[in-house]
Amino acid sequence: MKVSSLSFGASSLGSVFHSIREADGIEAVFTAIDAGINFIDVSPYYGHYKAETVLGKALKDIPRHKYYLSTKVGRYGKDGINTWDYSAKRATESVFESMERLNIDHIDLINVHDIEFADLHQVVNETLPALTELKKKGVVGHVGITDLQLENLQWVIDHSEPGTVESVLNFCHYCLNDDKLADYLDYFEQRGIGIVNASPLAMGLLSQRGVPDWHPAPKPLVEACKRAAEYCNAKGYPIEKLAMQYAVSNPRIASTLFSSANPANVRKNVQYIEEPIDWELVKEVQDIIGNQKRVSWANS
Repeated sequence: MKVSSLSFGASSLGSVFHSIREADGIEAVFTAIDAGINFIDVSPYYGHYKAETVLGKALKDIPRHKYYLSTKVGRYGKDGINTWDYSAKRATESVFESMERLNIDHIDLINVHDIEFADLHQVVNETLPALTELKKKGVVGHVGITDLQLENLQWVIDHSEPGTVESVLNFCHYCLNDDKLADYLDYFEQRGIGIVNASPLAMGLLSQRGVPDWHPAPKPLVEACKRAAEYCNAKGYPIEKLAMQYAVSNPRIASTLFSSANPANVRKNVQYIEEPIDWELVKEVQDIIGNQKRVSWANS
């Protein structure tokens, strides 16, 4: 798959971050495609099936050749309660349920979602073989894994048959405050594994609005990023712009995912990455973040 350097993450369509107008979410998808974005990522977990449902309404009116679609198995939820099931049976059922919600008959990339919540042995011995079977049948095109913890991605790849895992999606590890993903680029490339970077704003850390209450980052990191945002603002260079530009600056990363249900924000992000990055400001921001650089947190 030849994917655009910027990709559309559909988690916002599930009102994951805040409530949205469905019509705005659908328009945001149209806007992304019109702007040349050709890779869309979603999951049944986002909004507990809502994101896939809303995205499916948009996809009905978009020619199938205009986008690659990625969704996931393993994480679900209902009535506000999160659930996990990485069994082969549930993974297989989930793929067909997703296709129905999304109004498509083929998934370009199917991922095992947030493997740190799974028994990694089950992922290797049960979940991935089930998805590989669907690939053989032509139901899905490619198979990948996603996680916050890079170590887990490596463990699963090391313990799987070569070629089983074709892509990884990692988040919050190639952004202004944390570039740990760079340490793993050689490892993934040597195995022919495509790399998707998600959450270039570090789930709101790198924003003028600041983090939502639920953000798991430790307080010193939150405060350092807030100072960095204020510094950028004083320079008339929004930290969101710098963060987006930095996230897409490494040609070894196939694509960077951002999520927005606001069509204006989609256009703004596309515009940001078309402009040259201020590397001096990058250095100044990373100096402000200081010893909080590469400080991470546990997934939740």
